[in-house]
Amino acid sequence: MALPLPSGLVPTEVAFLCEMELVTVVPRQRLESIDLLTGATPALRPPHRSDIPLWLAVLLKKQRRANIVPPPWLHPDSLREIIHHETNVDPNGWAPPPPPPARADARGNARRVNSMYAGTGLETLLSPPFLPSCTADSPAGHLPYHWFELAEILLAHASDDVTSSSEVRSLLRDLQEVRAAKMRASTAQLEGGVDGVMSLRGVGAMELAESRGFVTGVVEGVRKLGASAEAARREEEEAGGQDDDEASDDDMGL
Repeated sequence: MALPLPSGLVPTEVAFLCEMELVTVVPRQRLESIDLLTGATPALRPPHRSDIPLWLAVLLKKQRRANIVPPPWLHPDSLREIIHHETNVDPNGWAPPPPPPARADARGNARRVNSMYAGTGLETLLSPPFLPSCTADSPAGHLPYHWFELAEILLAHASDDVTSSSEVRSLLRDLQEVRAAKMRASTAQLEGGVDGVMSLRGVGAMELAESRGFVTGVVEGVRKLGASAEAARREEEEAGGQDDDEASDDDMGL
C-alpha cells in the first residue's frame, strides 16, 4: 500500500523545477541549437552572451565550456539592500519580486510584456520560471521566485563566477534567517479568526515548501478554534431561545 503523498511540492521537487530558470552564460566553445521540449535553445557563439536553462548552464560549466553570469540580485550590494529593506524599510512585509519586463511602442508608451515573446504577438504575462528574473538583465534589489535554490546551485557549481562568493554566502544566511523569522511571525495575522489573511507576495518557492507544514498547522488550529467558538455561540443562542420560550409559556399560564 502506497503512503499518502504530502500536499504541495517538497523541497527537492522545488529545486528540480528551479533548474528550468533561464540564466545567462558566456560560452567558451561554439554549440549549435538544441531542440528541447520547452523549445530550441539559442546557438552559443563565444564571446556573445546567451540565456539558457539553468540545468544546461551547470552542465556546460562542469565541462568548462561556458561561464555563468550571476544575476544582479545575487551581488553583495543587492543582497545588503534587500536585507535593509526586510529589516528596516518594511519589517512586516517582503522584498518585492522582480517586475515584469516592459517594452515601448512607436509612440513611447511602455507596456509590460514577456521579453521572450516580444514581437510574436503573444502579450500574455507568464509566471516563473518563464520570466527572465534570473538572467543578467534582471533588476537588482528584487528577489525572484526561486532565489534561494538558484543561489545554492550557483554557489555549489559556479562559485568562481559569483562575485565575493564567501560574502554572498554569509549574506544569504542572514537573509534566510530574517525571512524565516518573518514567516513564523506572520502567522499571527491568522489569529483573528478563520477569515484572517496572510500575505505571501514576495515569498520564494523554497520558503513556501519548507513552511507549508507549519503554516497549514496554524491554519488548521485556527479553524478548529473558530469552529469550537461558533459551536459555543450556537449553544448559547439555543439555550437563550429555550429560556424565552419557557418564560412566554409561564406568562400565558398566569
